[in-house]
Order: sequence, then C-alpha cells, then structure tokens
Amino acid sequence: MKLDRLLAITMLLLNRRRVSAKELSDRFEVSLRTVYRDLETINQAGIPVVSYAGASGGYEIMDQYRLDRQFLSMEELQSIIIALRGIRSSMAEQDIPALLDKVGALVAKSERGSAGLMSEQVVIDMNPWQGGAAVKELLARLKDAIRETRVIRFVYTSGRGEESERVCEPLGVVLKGYSWYLYGYCRLRQDYRIFRLSRIERLAALEQRFERRDSVPAEITYDRIGTGGEAEAHVNLLLRYQPRAKATVMDYYEPGQITVEPEGTLLVAATQPEEPWLYGMLLACGTDVQVLEPEHVARELAARARAIVSLYERESKLAVPQADA
Repeated sequence: MKLDRLLAITMLLLNRRRVSAKELSDRFEVSLRTVYRDLETINQAGIPVVSYAGASGGYEIMDQYRLDRQFLSMEELQSIIIALRGIRSSMAEQDIPALLDKVGALVAKSERGSAGLMSEQVVIDMNPWQGGAAVKELLARLKDAIRETRVIRFVYTSGRGEESERVCEPLGVVLKGYSWYLYGYCRLRQDYRIFRLSRIERLAALEQRFERRDSVPAEITYDRIGTGGEAEAHVNLLLRYQPRAKATVMDYYEPGQITVEPEGTLLVAATQPEEPWLYGMLLACGTDVQVLEPEHVARELAARARAIVSLYERESKLAVPQADA
C-alpha cells in the first residue's frame, strides 16, 4: 500500500545519512517516477526532505528533524537497538531490519554519533560458534509451527544418548545460557518438556493443529533440561582444582561457589545434575581436579578413567606386530 511505503521511506530516511532514488526504487520495487512522487508527498506532509545532486547525491531529512520519541531516553533507545541487532544475528527474522529502521528514526541525526559508539561498545551475538545457520533454519521452522499452532514430530537424543520419537505441541523457544531450547507439551510424556535444539533431528510440522492447554505453567522451569525433559537427579559436589585450572573454574562456576585455599588451590561447592556430561567435564580436567564429595561420584570417575586407560592399552597391544614363530 502507498501509505505503508511512505512510512517505510520516511523511517529509512530518518535512519540513514543519504539514500539515492535508485536505492529506494530497488528496495520498494517501484519506478523512479513513483519514488519522486512519494518524496514530494512526504515533503508536503511537513517532513523536510532535502535533495543533493552529483555522484554522491541523494535524499535525506534535515539533521535537526526527528520523530517524537515520547518517554524513551537516548540510553533506552540505544539498548533497544543493541537488543534488536542481537536477535537479528541469531534468528532469520525478516522484519528486524525494518524495525531497526523505525527505532533508529527516533534518534535525531545529531545524536547518532553517540548511539553508534555505544552499539560498538556493546555487541550481542547469540549465534553459537558452530552451527549458526542450522540453528537459524530450525528456529524459523519452529516459529512457523508455533504461530500456526501445528503439532510437530521429531527425533530427540537425550543426555544419555537415547533416541526417541516425540510428538509435541510447541509453545515457544528459549535462549538459556549458550543454547536454544524448544518448550512445549510432549504427548509421549504427557507433560510439558524442554528440548535442546542441537539434539533435535528430522523435524516435521504436521497438518494437525492444537489448542493451548489450560494447564500451561505460568513460568518455565529448567530443572528438566538435558535428558529429553525427564526429571534429573542432582548431586552436591565438593571439588578441588589446581591453580592452573583457574580459568576453567571461572568459566563453569559462580564466584560464590569458589573458595581460594592458602596454597592456591580452588575449592568448589556446587549442585549439578548427575548426567553423563558431568563426568565428561570432570574427566576433561584430567589431574587438575579431585572429587572430594560425594564418594560415589569419585568412584565412578575413577572407573571411567580406568576404562579409558584399558581401551588404549588394548589398542596398543593390538597394534604391536607378532614375531614369527
């Protein structure tokens, strides 16, 4: 519609230094003649559009003109822009660029130097180091299913490596820590569950629709993340790390869980789910960590370490050539 196009052109001009008529024509898929008419209409509406000739010419709105941003401060607008850019980095949202234009239009051109500086100082990028494109594609498909209230089916791998086919009524996606999760009603478990997106395979949106249940919890709890949404046993750990493992300790634990001992070792008291990944994390630290409590975790860790040694000893023996009789 013409009114929508006029508003979009106005927002774009408010958010950009200078835009050529050709760029406007390409962006809105209209002729140059239509662009000129639209710019004249905007001018007649009281928004001062200025034209510049030459190779670097184009159209822009006078520096001191801006829309009334009402009760939003400059700092609040900057925070909105930073957050929107972070969302755009991780989700294939087609509406985000236009929304950024609209929010940016609330900032006067004379203020954009400080706004740009803050956006450089604070950057939010929610993409994982690997698999960013795959996560975006999966998020887009889940968003469509949630919006259309379609039942979905997928294969899920639990934290214990067990695969199961799930039929789910998707309610939302959650960014928790470094990972994205799907939240919905699992028909296999007959309860609400949280599924890690990286463990979802062969996702399919079914033709079947669903209605949101009256029993949807007011808040999402995260005590079932990990094993396909099943409740997990937690264990109270007391760990001693060597000083050279300080960076690892700082990455994994909160400051209140860490006590630096006189000799420089780090004592960690933490409660964590007793899942296979817990032992993998501890084994990855090698001799830099010692499990003080509980005893059964220490025994299990020692058994896994012996199994690793046994595996490599067996492999090395098989690799030794046998002497001729």
